[in-house]
Amino acid sequence: MNRWPDDWITPDWPAPLHVRACVTTRNEGLSQPPFDSFNLGDHVGDDPAAVMANRQRLRNLLGCEPAWLSQVHSATTVKADPALVPTADASWTDATGIACTVLTADCLPVLFCNRAGTRVAAAHAGWRGLASGMLESTVAAMQSPGEQLLVWLGPAIGPDAFEVGPEVREAFIEQHAVAAEAFRPSHNAGRYMADLYHLARIHLAACGVTAVFGGELCTFSDPRFYSYRRTARTGRFASLIWIDKSSGKLQASSCKP
Repeated sequence: MNRWPDDWITPDWPAPLHVRACVTTRNEGLSQPPFDSFNLGDHVGDDPAAVMANRQRLRNLLGCEPAWLSQVHSATTVKADPALVPTADASWTDATGIACTVLTADCLPVLFCNRAGTRVAAAHAGWRGLASGMLESTVAAMQSPGEQLLVWLGPAIGPDAFEVGPEVREAFIEQHAVAAEAFRPSHNAGRYMADLYHLARIHLAACGVTAVFGGELCTFSDPRFYSYRRTARTGRFASLIWIDKSSGKLQASSCKP
């Protein structure tokens, strides 16, 4: 049984049982409007005491230690360390009880694990991160062939809500011609509606990753989530993945010759 609130999201993917993952919603917290109520972002202008209380509640509910990042839309991936807050947009771990964690409010959270469940990662991938190689960097950090990886795409702004300029479309098409499929003309002349989920799948496929799940939840249209495009002054929800502590003995024995 999950220990977290019923409206938090549990990924539907074939990850090993000892790999745990969830996505929080904006419910069950202490933050006041417009950050109501389970805001986990400490950089959005919310009361620091409320954010700290929300983060402590998250630890208590999950029974693991989140490793936070200072996210800057980069392609940098680091080893998750709860004692640090490095400037990066993805983290990985092969230790138990440490949750790779990313915060979003329209950008795409991407969770990774290898099929053995011995290494996991979480990436923050808005369009800038996708275009700059964020997913490729995370795949490299997983140190497994693409066909040995499982990926889940979390809640992000959907293709009916994400309008971009022509420069965004060109940035992706220059890398992969097939990316043209992820854009359709907007009703605003010269602009396009972009499908972040489709773009992510294209970049992952180029790395040999085809076992990709999720990609159905739109932050802009679903009030359970924070959305920067819906309300610029807003909070952040978290997507987390970790190796359960109870799997430690199993992993140790699997390393024996």
